[in-house]
Amino acid sequence: MERFRYWGPVCAYAGLIFYLSSQPHPEDQLPSFIGLFSDKILHAVEYAMLGGLFYRAFRWGTNDAVKPWAGLLAVAAASLYGLSDEIHQAFVPNRESSGLDWLADSVGASLGVVTVERFIRWWPKSPAPEPRRR
Repeated sequence: MERFRYWGPVCAYAGLIFYLSSQPHPEDQLPSFIGLFSDKILHAVEYAMLGGLFYRAFRWGTNDAVKPWAGLLAVAAASLYGLSDEIHQAFVPNRESSGLDWLADSVGASLGVVTVERFIRWWPKSPAPEPRRR
């Protein structure tokens, strides 16, 4: 059950990405102000979040042997998911697959992982609880 706490959000967010990618007109599903931003920026932000979630899952939802590789694995997993998403979009009516979108996904995933790693280093460690006295 402990692993679900870390991998559940990854699966839920990946499912949301898949759902939005399955829509022939995804702009109809999003708030109107989002249209003000570049498509590539949206891809980068979307995959920065996925990269951060993957990092969290690889860092705390796996065994100790995987933890040192959490950053690399998170970027690779999010990038591969972005590639599969672009391939998926090639089969959705009124959508197209783009290598530049995949590049934006991969850059976003990298930025998300770096951001989460830096946040973890910056966040103050809580002091160890004092032992109870009887």
